[in-house]
Amino acid sequence: MEKSTVIGLVMGILAVGVGMVLKGASITVLINPAAFLIIIVGTAAALFNAFPMDQIKNFPVLCKKLVQQPNHIAKDDLLRLFVELSQVARREGILALESRLEEINDPFLKNGMSMVIDGMDVDFVRDVLDADIEAMEERHRSGALIFSQAGMYAPTLGVLGAVVGLIAALGNLNDIEVLGHSIAAAFVATLLGIFTGYVLWHPFSNKLKLISLEEVEIKRMMVEGILSLQAGDSPMAIESKLLVFIPQKVRELLKPKPEDK
Repeated sequence: MEKSTVIGLVMGILAVGVGMVLKGASITVLINPAAFLIIIVGTAAALFNAFPMDQIKNFPVLCKKLVQQPNHIAKDDLLRLFVELSQVARREGILALESRLEEINDPFLKNGMSMVIDGMDVDFVRDVLDADIEAMEERHRSGALIFSQAGMYAPTLGVLGAVVGLIAALGNLNDIEVLGHSIAAAFVATLLGIFTGYVLWHPFSNKLKLISLEEVEIKRMMVEGILSLQAGDSPMAIESKLLVFIPQKVRELLKPKPEDK
């Protein structure tokens, strides 16, 4: 599970709830079905109007990505894999890697390795893999855009909800007590709109973009490793090429200790 998303949600809710109590506002004012209807259903309606159904269908999958740990190969494991594969290729030839394909679970890596083993041209392999990455980036951009657009619509709908509430409040001008409660309820929609927009939707969009950037970098690392295998580079050369994708602190941990030499 991606703990940061859960922590962010809990902290956001607590911040608003505790903040309201400290300000002397009652938590019970948040029990406002009309405000939730305007913000939640209204935002959903805006998204249906803004995006085709094929993209809207991906919303549950995108939400799942936000709370799950990314299911891709770690960079250090990928480095070790390519060094090992290069050692096999240098000893037994590139065709010997075919027996290792079943051990590879990543479809992108498996496809690239298959093309190299089949002897396809290096430019063709690079073009296919780059096109695959570009298509993935476009899908990810579309997914993140859904959340960023929701973050734009929700606060505006909050203003709309406040206007609707004030219209209702103006009908109770003769009763000051009822008028006060009506005005307070009117601004609940604004609170929900701002909260969902800037604590949920915009941050979720940002997190999806960061997840996408990480996945793209891993795939770029795979491309470099695949093409290095095809070029017949030595294990040391491949290790040097792929280390540039790994943060400096992690590189230090990957270096063999003196007692291991």
